[in-house]
Amino acid sequence: MTRDTIKALTFDTGGTVLDWHSGFRTAFEAAGARHGLALDGAALANELRHRSMAMMLNLGADGPPDRNFDQAHRACLDAVLSDHGLDMFDETDRHAIAWDAPHGFTAWPDVRQGLEALRQRFITVSFSLLSYRLVIDTARKNGLAWDAVLSCEGLGVYKLLPDAYRRAAQRLQLAPETCMMVACHPFDLDAAREVGFRTALVRRPREWGDDPEAKPGMPAPGTYDIEVDSFRELAERL
Repeated sequence: MTRDTIKALTFDTGGTVLDWHSGFRTAFEAAGARHGLALDGAALANELRHRSMAMMLNLGADGPPDRNFDQAHRACLDAVLSDHGLDMFDETDRHAIAWDAPHGFTAWPDVRQGLEALRQRFITVSFSLLSYRLVIDTARKNGLAWDAVLSCEGLGVYKLLPDAYRRAAQRLQLAPETCMMVACHPFDLDAAREVGFRTALVRRPREWGDDPEAKPGMPAPGTYDIEVDSFRELAERL
């Protein structure tokens, strides 16, 4: 791989760009406080994330998708609250957690500056399981300038299905080997590589908060084309 062969960088957005854990944790704790409850917001945030990811990954394999990620957040939140005996959470609480929180997620501190540097040389694209609206709202909040947003909501199939990556490259009118998937999730990078994408791992050790058991294992060093700790470092490497 040489830098000149890469034309576009396609970014996982939930986790790699956005700190979902802090957003959901704060929303759960705030809702609990309204009802006089001291909740483990971190654990509830991780449970909601696990459930919603499971609902969305590979969606479209058996027919047209019947939901987007916003709908998954709400359905999974309702299930989490029911399972934890939190049925006293009303519509205001549920909307605050399932909509207001994710649409207000904060980007990791290195993202804006690093993305601006990368955009000077490469097409920079949000390629995400997240809904169009969620990506738009968080981009506006964090001052992120994407050249394009390729939500799986519009592609008709969801990562990790190979067609999601192929369709993303097709929308950009590029061969997969001229695209680089940028993600903190090895499963996303592995799936992208299978269809020809180059790969860049951006480590996000605090994606799942402080619970060591919640953090997925990482592959051995050298597994991907580039492995860095920030978008600024990625810009330097490229």
